[in-house]
Amino acid sequence: MKSLFDFIVEPVGHRYNNKVKVGDKSLIINTQVETFKSVNNIARVIEVPLSVNTVIKKGDIIMIHHNVFRRWYNIRKEEKNSNNYFKEDTYVVFEDQIFAYKRNDVWTPLKGYCFVQPLKEDNKLFNEAEQLRGIVLFSDNTVEKGSLVQFKPESRFEFIIDGERVYRVRSNKITIKYEYQG
Repeated sequence: MKSLFDFIVEPVGHRYNNKVKVGDKSLIINTQVETFKSVNNIARVIEVPLSVNTVIKKGDIIMIHHNVFRRWYNIRKEEKNSNNYFKEDTYVVFEDQIFAYKRNDVWTPLKGYCFVQPLKEDNKLFNEAEQLRGIVLFSDNTVEKGSLVQFKPESRFEFIIDGERVYRVRSNKITIKYEYQG
C-alpha cells in the first residue's frame, strides 16, 4: 500500500501512553480520551509518499502531532477516530504533522524545528508554566546544539523524548541566543 502525498504510519506501542508501571502493577494515569497529554506521538513509518521528496525513510521512528492517534467524541457523544485513521493500527500522516525522525538512535528535527530542554527557574516570580528558556538538544542547524536560548510565549509544545521532557519550538520563534560560559 502506497500513498501519493502522505506517510503511512503505525503507533510505536499503543495510541495512548496512559499506563505507568509501579512495582509489579500497572497504574492507569488517565481515563479520558479527550486529554491530549496521554496521546502517543511516536510512530513507525510503514510507507513514504511517492510524490514528496523527504529525508524520512521507511522504518524510521518519527515524532508526530498529538492529534494523529487521538480519539474524540462528536456532538452525539459517539467516540470517533481522528481524520488520520486509515484502518486497524494504520494511520495517514501529512508532512506538516511530523516534527522529527529517529534513525540509528539519533533524533533529527525537520527543518523549522528545535527541541529545547527546559531549565529550572530560580526566580520565584516565574513558575514552570511561564518558563521560556532552555538548552537546545536537537536542532535543524539554525541554532547550535547546546546553546542557551529563549523563545516566544506560546511557541512551545511539550514532548517526552527518551524519558526526558523537552519543548518543541519553531526555530523562527527563538528570540535570544545567550552567549554563556559552561
